[in-house]
Amino acid sequence: MNKPKKKIHYAWRVLLGLVIMVGAAKGGIMTTGGLFLTPVTEDLGIGMGSLTLYFSISSIVTMISLPIAGQLMAKYNIRTLLVVAVILEAGSFAMFGLMNSVWGWYLFAIPMAMGSVIVTQLAGPVLINNWFKKHKGLAIGIMVAAGGLIGALLQPVAGNLIASEGWRNTYIILGVGVMAVVIPIVLLTIRMSPQLKGLQPYGADEVKQNEAIKVEKANSGVSVAIAKKSSAFYFLLLFFFFDTSIAAFNQHVAPFAMGLGYDIKFAGNAMGAWSVGVVIGALFFGFLSDKIGVKSTAISAMLLGLVPVGILITVPENPVMFTIATGLYGFVVASLGTLGPLLTTSLFGNKEFSRIYGLAITGLAVAGIVALPAYGFIFEFTGSYAYVLCAIFIMLILNVGSIIFAFKGKKKLEKAGFWN
Repeated sequence: MNKPKKKIHYAWRVLLGLVIMVGAAKGGIMTTGGLFLTPVTEDLGIGMGSLTLYFSISSIVTMISLPIAGQLMAKYNIRTLLVVAVILEAGSFAMFGLMNSVWGWYLFAIPMAMGSVIVTQLAGPVLINNWFKKHKGLAIGIMVAAGGLIGALLQPVAGNLIASEGWRNTYIILGVGVMAVVIPIVLLTIRMSPQLKGLQPYGADEVKQNEAIKVEKANSGVSVAIAKKSSAFYFLLLFFFFDTSIAAFNQHVAPFAMGLGYDIKFAGNAMGAWSVGVVIGALFFGFLSDKIGVKSTAISAMLLGLVPVGILITVPENPVMFTIATGLYGFVVASLGTLGPLLTTSLFGNKEFSRIYGLAITGLAVAGIVALPAYGFIFEFTGSYAYVLCAIFIMLILNVGSIIFAFKGKKKLEKAGFWN
């Protein structure tokens, strides 16, 4: 007698939807933004620092929107919310193609950031936390890798489009294209929780009776009221700040390359290498964290980051080494999307994960406010990114300390009996 074929759990369908949504929003919009900086500044006569201020505005809006977005996700239908968010993000990006003044970037950075908060930052970790009891780290790694994979495909395409069609048409093509692809996928695949489908989270049915203690532990943790007063929380904030500042250099890779004499097509290919690195890194760090723990994995990622930054400081004029360095850099910064949620869970548990994570990633927003325009102004005033890369080298070392002290703070919480 043939056994009935086991159906694929709906959690994987949700993950597929997240892969396409986050991948298109990050790879098609967020990571391609840097390719436009030099063409726009040259065409409109805008300073690099002045234009990159729109990243700061975006980050300020992100910081303000994070707690509000968390409440909206709990209150409203997730699919409706995501459709509106995609229209805000991708539609605003398309509108950049119609602008003639830097004020247009400042204006449309506001709705773009409001949409991006939900689409690229909160929805993925929260939905994966709801749908997966087993392979949660792998699921996060796959989602983050999607942004790199789609980015690897779109970065060279965007570079070629800018060269052939101009930056205005390319903004519009990418923005409209993302909306056309993502909105139907969201409606077809995304659901907020397994209960809405009459299901349990993936892996919940594999838990045996004698593992009840482990289940209880998996659902335990620290309350948000206690967490936000702890040293562990502040060092986690610092981790997000430094890691995001390190990752923010991706928006400046293209101007950096073109400042060295490379053309826009080379810059697009270099950013494609960055995105390939993100794909491999996201999967690698998710796998490694399951093997050696998230703390050791995060420290290893920061130390590895010293290598590509060192190459870009010393031999950026070598096109082969430049491309290798950007690929390895992308590999390292994949740790932010993969390890950020895992570090939050490891430090504070699952008890109030979404609220604690939503607060912790304000470090990400603050970094965007400071780092992105600072890099632009440093280049504008010095004509070089050497000082920026030296600062990033130092931040990688400081972030190792942030991770170590965050886990010392966790031990204090456990010793005080705040884990329950």
